[in-house]
Amino acid sequence: MFGVTVRDHMMVAHSLRGEVFGPAQGLHGATFVVDATFRGDALDDDGILVDIGRATDELRRVVAELSYRNLDDVAAFAGRNTTTEVLARHVADRLAEQVAAGALGPVPHVSAVVVTLHESHVAWASYERAL
Repeated sequence: MFGVTVRDHMMVAHSLRGEVFGPAQGLHGATFVVDATFRGDALDDDGILVDIGRATDELRRVVAELSYRNLDDVAAFAGRNTTTEVLARHVADRLAEQVAAGALGPVPHVSAVVVTLHESHVAWASYERAL
């Protein structure tokens, strides 16, 4: 299995509902390093799985939709806690939409995308979805 990973980051504000979150129940900021890995079993005739430049551009577009926003006010997250896991899934789903729309060009061998959000150097969460 081949994998091509591109990276960006986002800074957001949010609050989390539920006593399990302790002080994170209050509005606070978070900065995430965002990795998107495109996976597939084969390469195209040029020897690539996905164009790194296009993948970088699309990740940047998806991350820009959330950056510098209070996620408590984003309709896509209404009634949901914006945990790291939920955000990873959201980014993966948006990237999957971009792949389906052809924004990354022809990527006949890309079969999955994995998004990992790093909260810090010691903690992160991922979501993997088939394409």
